[in-house]
Amino acid sequence: MADANTCRCLIGGQWTEAHTDRFDPVRNPSTGETIAHVPMCGNEDVDRAVQAALKAFPAWRDTPPPDRARIMFRFHDLLQQHTDELARLVTREHGKTFLESKASVQRGIEMVEFSAGIPALLMGDALRNIAPDVDAETIRHPLGVVAGITPFNFPAMVPLWMYPVAITCGNCFILKPSERVPLSALGIAELLLEAGLPEGVFSIVHGDKACVDALLTHPGIKALSFVGSTAVARHVYQTGTAHGKRVQAAGGAKNHMVIMPDAELDPTISGMRHSAFGCAGERCMAGSLAVPVGDIADEVVARLCKAAGAMRVGRTDLPDATVDMGPLITQAHLERVRGYIAAAEREGADLVLDGRQLEVADAPGGFFVGPTIVDRVQPEMSVAREEIFGPVLPVVRVATLDEAMALGDKCQYANGAVIFTTSGPAARRFKHNFSAGMIGVNVGVPAPLAWFPFTGWKNSFFGDLHIQAAEGVAFYTQQRMIMTRWFEPARKDTHDPVWRPGKT
Repeated sequence: MADANTCRCLIGGQWTEAHTDRFDPVRNPSTGETIAHVPMCGNEDVDRAVQAALKAFPAWRDTPPPDRARIMFRFHDLLQQHTDELARLVTREHGKTFLESKASVQRGIEMVEFSAGIPALLMGDALRNIAPDVDAETIRHPLGVVAGITPFNFPAMVPLWMYPVAITCGNCFILKPSERVPLSALGIAELLLEAGLPEGVFSIVHGDKACVDALLTHPGIKALSFVGSTAVARHVYQTGTAHGKRVQAAGGAKNHMVIMPDAELDPTISGMRHSAFGCAGERCMAGSLAVPVGDIADEVVARLCKAAGAMRVGRTDLPDATVDMGPLITQAHLERVRGYIAAAEREGADLVLDGRQLEVADAPGGFFVGPTIVDRVQPEMSVAREEIFGPVLPVVRVATLDEAMALGDKCQYANGAVIFTTSGPAARRFKHNFSAGMIGVNVGVPAPLAWFPFTGWKNSFFGDLHIQAAEGVAFYTQQRMIMTRWFEPARKDTHDPVWRPGKT
């Protein structure tokens, strides 16, 4: 399926053609060439997937949790066996370097590892004699049919944040991968079927807003997970909840990197470069605003320009590629990122490293822009306020940590933030008070591993239960409370309706 010219849907355990005459190209971002076509599904295909999932749900719900977990063990082994080829598939359709793609696949595999241990998290609570002769207990039940809508920037990892947890909890799952990068999802789905997952438990449909809205409004879907931009996350949350669904919707970010005057600069510059320009800046946990404090600003900017300017940018789809950064996802996104750089110039910022001058000789059709650093940015400028989602790092200079903290308070996003410092008191104050859900101390990208939740705040998240970890299990299950009292049978030789041992 991953090499097919036209992507198919997975419905009822079978690869099937979509019922649509609308198709979009899937492009290799390194060259701009079309490598596949993806169908734009609508209500009919979504309903077919939901009906197949509803049919499969009763048997899957009643499958013992350890048996569901054993499928995850087999799935985990298959993912490990095919890690390199999956990473090459991610690189081909997204443009990450091979090492970045492989790391993202590994992060997805860790979610499968977590999911294999879910039976322990499904255990309820019990209390004997909560009242005289009355026992109480709770049991977690799956919701039914649930769905996930995933973004282009991590075509393997983000879907694996969702469906291994949902499926192991006993739900049936419908995935709508980004129409820009559907091939990785199809390749991984083949491995999930090979692991022995029953027909209908996992489905894939493709498409754009029409498909998204069909999922959001279908009465057979009980919950929906989303990762993407804030504007779409808000739409998903509002529409889904209005139709009675449980929704978790992760949105955009503007992650601050605060550099204190006492920071160790060698690891700090390395961490900042990786955070701001890794994956071409196309990740919601990228460091997207540098905030040097005090007199250290000049040295930070100079050293960061040198480090970023030395990065090798080019094609990632070649077997022997040795570049540090690849292309952006589409030509339209490339123009959007260039527009932010131009806007920063117009607004009076200093463009100290301009990635627009980059040329990749062997890929004139690729979607490339080099690392870009914009110094002396003011907080009201668009590059300081808005999510760029590219390799552009604005620098807002401040005099004190108080000013840096105030920037976070005013930001509409609150996904992540990091501080580089050797001061324990400064780090402690930052981690307890900076306005963000995920904090790093001398860590460039504070993205949580599978065993911790992805805890965005403000406009970076809509919902109550976050993705990953125990919160993910809670999201995909509902609790039932049971109170029990048993009466001893009455003795035949007495009129006493309740007989207990020792009673005469």
